[in-house]
Amino acid sequence: MVVSVVARKSSMDLLEYQAKELFREMDIPVLPSQKIHCPQDLKGLKIPYPIVLKSQVRAGGRGKAGGIRFATNTIDAIAAAQAIFNLPIQGELPDILLAEAKYNASQEFYLAILLDRTARRPVLLGSPYGGVEVTFTQDKMQRVVVDEEFSPFYARRLALKMGLSGEAIEAVSRVIKRMYRLFVQKDLDLVEINPLGIRDNGEVMALDGKVTVNNEALNRHYNLTRLLQERNFEPLNQSSVFPAHDFVEFDGKLAILCNGAGLTMATFDLVCEAKGKPANFLNLGSEQAWYGTDADPLERLRLGLDAVTRSPQVSVVLVNLIAGVTRCQDIATTLVEFSEGLDRPCKWIIRLVGGDLVTAEKTLKQANLTTVKSLDDAVSLAVKAV
Repeated sequence: MVVSVVARKSSMDLLEYQAKELFREMDIPVLPSQKIHCPQDLKGLKIPYPIVLKSQVRAGGRGKAGGIRFATNTIDAIAAAQAIFNLPIQGELPDILLAEAKYNASQEFYLAILLDRTARRPVLLGSPYGGVEVTFTQDKMQRVVVDEEFSPFYARRLALKMGLSGEAIEAVSRVIKRMYRLFVQKDLDLVEINPLGIRDNGEVMALDGKVTVNNEALNRHYNLTRLLQERNFEPLNQSSVFPAHDFVEFDGKLAILCNGAGLTMATFDLVCEAKGKPANFLNLGSEQAWYGTDADPLERLRLGLDAVTRSPQVSVVLVNLIAGVTRCQDIATTLVEFSEGLDRPCKWIIRLVGGDLVTAEKTLKQANLTTVKSLDDAVSLAVKAV
């Protein structure tokens, strides 16, 4: 069972199955698994028995609380799932269980990478005593500070300090290197594996995992935002996705969505000059900010649309976007899909600039979304529509 070693209000923990999705992306070995939304899902289980069923809650101590149970057949698994679904752990009931193949490890280790905010450096932690009973005493928990650019030397040094030898050194070092790559690429506060199971033949397996996301970095990592917005989490405050200076709310009915600070402020100023009353304005950022990161610009657009239309007082949405690498047609398709999925009617005024504009305008008009070429006309129509 994973034990958290950091807790900050500016951070949020992923569930185990979500952490393991990220592990798979980094080729960190994880077991075959299947998400269980209700006990009856086990009748279609694709994993061979015996299995382990795990409650997907953010609280620690799941094993001791009864949130992890083994089963050798479907009848036992359904009974165990019913019990886990109705078992609150530190006040949290699971919406999902994780079913995994049972793994018999010869030894279990603890591994973690976290940000030491005092030293302002990443720190590697490791112990040869992993699992439920892991303790963070100084004599059992080994520590390596990454004080220069990371290299395999740091991973090997931690493995040696943990007392490993032979093939185990290389196997564990390989996992540490991949954990560090995940930690850096996603701007995380914590990556933790407890336990990391190892067999006599040198095979390693991340049997449980924890990832702590830094909310202040979410505007650079929209795949993490998607994970946090799944049903297991409360809705995110949009200010954690978009910086406060990019997303500003007022008390009007007209939402403004643009990309680029200059374009956003010019549009906002024109709306105010036309006596319009904005409900909000949002700067999605230029494409230079989108590319070079793992951000999907269309996903960022969806998040932005959700942000500006979330208030029930919004009745008109003014979209003013300049496309570059992203095709106008892709933007148009995203706008149509979002508008059709909105739970209330809104008037849409859309101005796009970029390639394949003719095709995009046809797509928007077929969905009864108003398109204009002039920013002045777009602002005039939007203010009148309110």
